[in-house]
Amino acid sequence: MDVIHHGAASGVTGSCHELVVAPGASVLVDIGLFQGAETSGADTVSGDAGENNQAIDFSLDNVRALVITHCHIDHVGRLPWLLIAGYRKPIFCTRATAHLLPMVIEDALKVGLTRNAQLIQAVLKLLDGLLHPVDYDEWLELGTIDAALPLRLRFRQAGHILGSSYVEFERLVSVTAVSEREVSVTTVSVTTVSDTALTDPNLSGKPQRIVFSGDLGCKNSPLLPDPQPLERADMLVLESTYGDKNHENRAERQQRLQRVIEHCVADRGAVLIPAFSIGRTQELLYELEDIIYQCKQAECAKEHSIWQDIVVIVDSPMAAEFTQQYRKMRDLWDAEARGRLADDRHPLNFKRMHIVSSHAEHERLVNYLRSTGEPCIVIAASGMCTGGRMVNYLRALLPDPRTDVLFVGFQAAGTPGRDIQRYGPRGGYVDLDGERIWIKAEIHTLGGYSAHADQQELIEFIATAEHVGYVRLVHGDAAVQRAFRAILQARFPEITVDCACDL
Repeated sequence: MDVIHHGAASGVTGSCHELVVAPGASVLVDIGLFQGAETSGADTVSGDAGENNQAIDFSLDNVRALVITHCHIDHVGRLPWLLIAGYRKPIFCTRATAHLLPMVIEDALKVGLTRNAQLIQAVLKLLDGLLHPVDYDEWLELGTIDAALPLRLRFRQAGHILGSSYVEFERLVSVTAVSEREVSVTTVSVTTVSDTALTDPNLSGKPQRIVFSGDLGCKNSPLLPDPQPLERADMLVLESTYGDKNHENRAERQQRLQRVIEHCVADRGAVLIPAFSIGRTQELLYELEDIIYQCKQAECAKEHSIWQDIVVIVDSPMAAEFTQQYRKMRDLWDAEARGRLADDRHPLNFKRMHIVSSHAEHERLVNYLRSTGEPCIVIAASGMCTGGRMVNYLRALLPDPRTDVLFVGFQAAGTPGRDIQRYGPRGGYVDLDGERIWIKAEIHTLGGYSAHADQQELIEFIATAEHVGYVRLVHGDAAVQRAFRAILQARFPEITVDCACDL
């Protein structure tokens, strides 16, 4: 079996990998949107995103199925373009992902293609007819759906967002080994690996297994179970977003969040937190509710604590909708989160939380904060400041020294978020929708809030497995992939490791 990369080969967006099962038969794993400097048509010299061209630029002739690891936009955002290109085959994902996916695709359509309600509903109806939800830990034989796919697949808990998974494929029949060769995919040259190279002689009799990590989450994340340990993999296609570093202590991150916000509010202005609608927003709400609750229990509000009156504003229709869906799927929460519900607490729907519903209310709030600088916490998408309502807040409030911007997630090269993070502390500027905005706000980056496993957790994912024969690094900047490859080669000399960015 061969693996061809159509995205996330040398960056962190646009995840899309093609598993070639047999002549004339392959499976796509994810179909993500490109963002920032990785957008199709980007200027690779300047790092600025060029034309937002997400069209499918590879052949679908042999693709017999799409498997989705989770519903973040950088893993599913090109699905509308895939359907436009004529794809009408099955789409497999976990049940929670199948529940959340239509909302993500509706938003992607509105942002990137059309706001025609009739057309959007037609696309969503088509999507619904293709979806095949699968339970975690259950093997599904794809050959029962398409005889050309002698495979079975299984979704395992990835702990990244609700419904996230890493996916295991096992071959069910013997296929003649293919020789190593070069395969050209648009501008990416991919070295495929022979079946012989993927077979461990110590595991004779066990079917060949290829594992795609998707996005692996961190241990001890709010709301979510920890990622399930990897059993074995003849080939592991592994994300490397944070392959070159370890996160700050996650056990203390809530205390750091509290200290940073208290410092920010001392500036007597708004605290802006760009956050992805799915996952990061819910984690922030979960911890902010706990800070407010703990302060109330300790009666710190009597000591003129800012937490007595602070309002937490969620200004993102999509984030609000996903937060509601998270509440409905509480059976997937971890034990700690369910325990708070048992104590009659509502970590995703607390008293000091306010949801902005209409665009008119959003505009009034932006203008109000511009004129008053009223202290509050605003959580809005997008997480990398590439669009959404956060851009309006930044345009209005970045020039105000009372404002604080708090980054809690990865900012990809070429995104406004990366520019604010990089140039803001120097008093520089950022271009937002073609307008130059000078930055007088204070900029903060809080570690420990990434939803991606760090270097040590990625190493542990491999180390605890019974067997890993070969690792292909993806979903990481080129320099990060290469640095992580050197670390893995030193730690696991028996494992072959390569980087998608070098193929």
